[in-house]
Amino acid sequence: MALTAWRHPRPEGVAGLCVGAGSNPPVHWRRAKRLARRIQAHARRHRLAHEVVTSPLSRCADVGAWLARWGWRHRVDAGLLELDFGAWEGRRWDDIGAAAVSAWTDDFLQHRPGGGESLAALLARCAAWQGAEALVVSHGGWMLARRWQLESPGVAPDAARWPAPPRYGQCWRLSPGL
Repeated sequence: MALTAWRHPRPEGVAGLCVGAGSNPPVHWRRAKRLARRIQAHARRHRLAHEVVTSPLSRCADVGAWLARWGWRHRVDAGLLELDFGAWEGRRWDDIGAAAVSAWTDDFLQHRPGGGESLAALLARCAAWQGAEALVVSHGGWMLARRWQLESPGVAPDAARWPAPPRYGQCWRLSPGL
């Protein structure tokens, strides 16, 4: 079995906001249940164990809770958290301002946006995560960092080459030999 990760469902009321590890907006229960059903079907199709690991934030953990209602083993792991944007959390990107965002993109690897977590720290957290064989519900930033490590080992990321995040609810296989 490989590491297969789904990005959490779209949370409520986050359009235009900076949302990371320090924000916990709700996901409508129907969206959480719908993604849980997709994960359940994937596991059935591939004959996988009924176990899921999620970020502790409700936008991920709610999906795991649905699976647990249906007899799955659900484990919560803080190693799957999104990047922490510090003081930027919950603010409108427009209010954060171009100068602050440029300071981050100019030193993309080491800068701590909003005084939060650097991309280097997120990459280290992804590398240290123990779960090479798992079904995971996590965040776009975590999934991007994990994919970067697999596709560009030893290459320092920069903002110009950083890919777009997965869509809400999208599934990625995040194992060597993508």
